[in-house]
Amino acid sequence: MPAMTTPPPPETLSPVDRLLAIMARLRDPETGCPWDQEQTFATIAPYTVEEAYEVADAIEREDLADLKDELGDLLLQVVFHSRMAQEAGAFTFADVVQAINDKMIRRHPHVFGDGAYASLADQKAGWETLKAEERGRKGRAESLLDDVPVGLPALTRAVKLSRRAARVGFVWPSVKEVMEKLHEEVAELEAELAVGDVEKARQEMGDVLFVVANLARTLDVDPEDSLRFANAKFARRFRYIEARLAERGKTPEDSDLAEMDALWDEAKAAEKG
Repeated sequence: MPAMTTPPPPETLSPVDRLLAIMARLRDPETGCPWDQEQTFATIAPYTVEEAYEVADAIEREDLADLKDELGDLLLQVVFHSRMAQEAGAFTFADVVQAINDKMIRRHPHVFGDGAYASLADQKAGWETLKAEERGRKGRAESLLDDVPVGLPALTRAVKLSRRAARVGFVWPSVKEVMEKLHEEVAELEAELAVGDVEKARQEMGDVLFVVANLARTLDVDPEDSLRFANAKFARRFRYIEARLAERGKTPEDSDLAEMDALWDEAKAAEKG
């Protein structure tokens, strides 16, 4: 006799309620999915990060149909974490929604209250003040840097760390000083490479990247976004090299640096033209 299956929650539920019911069914210890049952916050966290990046990728590609799907995948992550928290007696999905409702109203007194800001700069300063007050209420006031998440992409975290420090005056005063520091760090990296100290070179490379992140903050540029753009440009130009080589009956393995570099210049010129 075939195993009995449980039908999905009825479509008469609202879409969000149906999703919550589906997740509850998947996590059911008796009739749920074995994979979903064994997951924890820690095991799901990498998927949450991955889904956020896939949302960003759909936005980068301006693919709104794919963005709809990716936002659904990201929403599922929120529902998954909320369900596990509910099982632990910590909070529910409704609590998550209520918390963000309260936060948005609290952080926008100029919209939902009697407050007003004279400029966008004042609004940003007010936002940071409200966030600092929230950190204090949560007992996170030991260091200005304490609640900058360790799990952020390293460049993004570097920007956030330097931005926090800049708020109390620990900051290079202009782009010129940041560039001078960048040249200094590059020189230190070159010195370690010259003597062959790989470990110290690795550390100096980190210093170079941290200063680059500071430069991005000073210029009000998102370094992750800039690097994604550079990655896409590199991939596009390298594909051009592969295509031109294929026309010659060759692959990159059959070519050499001089030939590929010449094709790279072609690709670069074609983009500018």
